[in-house]
Amino acid sequence: MHLQITYKVTSLPTTSNRQDYLKAILSIELKGGKASTSAIATRLSTQPASVTGMLKVLSDHNLVSYVPYQGAVLTSTGKVQAINLVRKHRLWETFMVEKLGFGWEEVHDVAEQLEHIDSTKLIEKLDAFLGHPRFDPHGDPIPDADGNILDRRSLVEVSALKVGDKASVRGVLGSSDSFLKHLDDMGIKLGLEFSVEKIFEYDGSFQVKVLKEEKVWSKKLVEQLLVEKK
Repeated sequence: MHLQITYKVTSLPTTSNRQDYLKAILSIELKGGKASTSAIATRLSTQPASVTGMLKVLSDHNLVSYVPYQGAVLTSTGKVQAINLVRKHRLWETFMVEKLGFGWEEVHDVAEQLEHIDSTKLIEKLDAFLGHPRFDPHGDPIPDADGNILDRRSLVEVSALKVGDKASVRGVLGSSDSFLKHLDDMGIKLGLEFSVEKIFEYDGSFQVKVLKEEKVWSKKLVEQLLVEKK
């Protein structure tokens, strides 16, 4: 006797698209920016006209306060939903890197899918299983169960350091796969300790010492690495 199993393939609910907008607006607001139509369109790689239509929908659902030509601001309800998405996304990234052996450049797209799973119990158990981590593999703070977002500690860009400073890598500003892969190729990971040996005035690159080995980091690189000074 053969057992035949039929899988029913369904697409994500339409609310997932709305949630992506909420998360994009939250990201812009947390960086002190204004969630204008163009800023949201850039963040989501979409057209301004599409953003305008979605902002009207979100406003109708009391998730954002939207004024044409002025942009949108999350309502208290919208902010709760956005923070919950960020929490799930970063917990899933942490799980994949720490428990499944994924590289930090591999997890973003998968976490984008997993964050839409609507199960509070699952996320609570995932958080407990991971030991209630405070930061994800990229150094970003993970909101707690009450929606509180911790500060990124006293982090500064490498470019703000001076010769003689010692620091450890704690986060990144860039999140593209190519950037994270470049960090791997350079041997740069969270927790890496180094000292600044020289700053090249000509191009803004840094000469650093890592475990007695001297390396040169480009201006573009030092502007995207967040560190904690020793």
